[in-house]
Amino acid sequence: MKNLILFIFFTLGFGALAQNNIISIQFKKQQRTKTSTLKKLITTKVGEPLDSTKIATDINRIKRQPLASHADFEVIEKKEGYALIYYVVENFTVIPSFDFYSTNDGELAYRLGVYDYNFLGRNITFGGIFQRDIFNSYNINFRAPFLFSQKIGLAVSHSNLTTQEPVFLDTGTADYRYNNTSYEILGLIQFNLKHRIEIGGNYFTENYNYLFGATDNNVPQRFSVEKILTKFIYEYNSLKYYYQYISGFKSILNFQRVTSTDDVLPDFLIFFNDFHYFTRIGKKGNWANRLRLGLATNDDSPFSPFAVDNNLNIRGVGNTIDRGTGVIVLNTEYRHTLWDKKNYSIQSNTFVDAGTWRNPGGDFGDFSQRQNLRIYPGIGLRFIHKKIFNATFRIDYGVGITKDATQGFVFGIGQYF
Repeated sequence: MKNLILFIFFTLGFGALAQNNIISIQFKKQQRTKTSTLKKLITTKVGEPLDSTKIATDINRIKRQPLASHADFEVIEKKEGYALIYYVVENFTVIPSFDFYSTNDGELAYRLGVYDYNFLGRNITFGGIFQRDIFNSYNINFRAPFLFSQKIGLAVSHSNLTTQEPVFLDTGTADYRYNNTSYEILGLIQFNLKHRIEIGGNYFTENYNYLFGATDNNVPQRFSVEKILTKFIYEYNSLKYYYQYISGFKSILNFQRVTSTDDVLPDFLIFFNDFHYFTRIGKKGNWANRLRLGLATNDDSPFSPFAVDNNLNIRGVGNTIDRGTGVIVLNTEYRHTLWDKKNYSIQSNTFVDAGTWRNPGGDFGDFSQRQNLRIYPGIGLRFIHKKIFNATFRIDYGVGITKDATQGFVFGIGQYF
């Protein structure tokens, strides 16, 4: 009799606990994305107690993926427990891309490409880009952040980049035809929603061929160098998304070591950290900030790694107008929604881009030198399609207010940062 009473007690107790558990998980509204892919994104499991904190984390993680423009959930209480339903509003993810930019001296470059950010419905990015910057270039990328499991993925890329690059010599500026052919493989590890790393290597060959301009007896006019790059990236990400609005903080640390086969381009170390901060201002405003701090081995070389370029850091400054071995750049902008409908919106953009560089072989005092400082305020517009991933067409016009400044347009797909 005693054993029967204990059996009934534990059975009733277990049944009461089971009624608070999740008995099923479903995904609805998505059409292209595989259910197995969405299951890899969530931490909530059948049989566990209902946990609103875990569900909120799952929703935020889904919304960060290119496949989703929005996500929500519903809990249905049943006699046996809770039925959990995730509603995933998919993005259109097969996206053509283009960027072109100019300055008042008539320079023009562009990139054309196409990417599928949900390849095969498995949250894989696959695609490529063709670039015309005096010479032709291309790049092919494959990135599967959850290829092997919920935490482990892989990225592979190949590029053949050819440009006309200014090289800043003691005797003046020379222009070289620069080619970089590279092959890269990275392991992707996401520990949780906020922390992830990338680690891997890149084998590449650099070719420099003199075109015109100044010459220097200590700098060869034609050479080729094979290099091996090892890379480590750490990202902390607490951003929250609501369609075109972003709030929160993100930090990306990038550390690289490059070994070379030629003393003309010696071995060097490079690191830089991008700090992003976003905050909502009222119902229609978004203040966005990016601060980059970077240092590299301080060789007195005309081929220093940090470039001043309007498509990278300072809008309106020109195409690779200077180089350095250290960098401090702040991009700050206020985005205001002027028109907002279900699928489309238009934002105005008011920005200031400011940066300073350490000269090759220089010291930290270079950061405070007036000739190294560039400040470019400007204005722009954003045309946004809410249901197409990264479908933000941007137009910016920057005007320099520092010494020997230029001005110019920068066009592209996606927010500048």
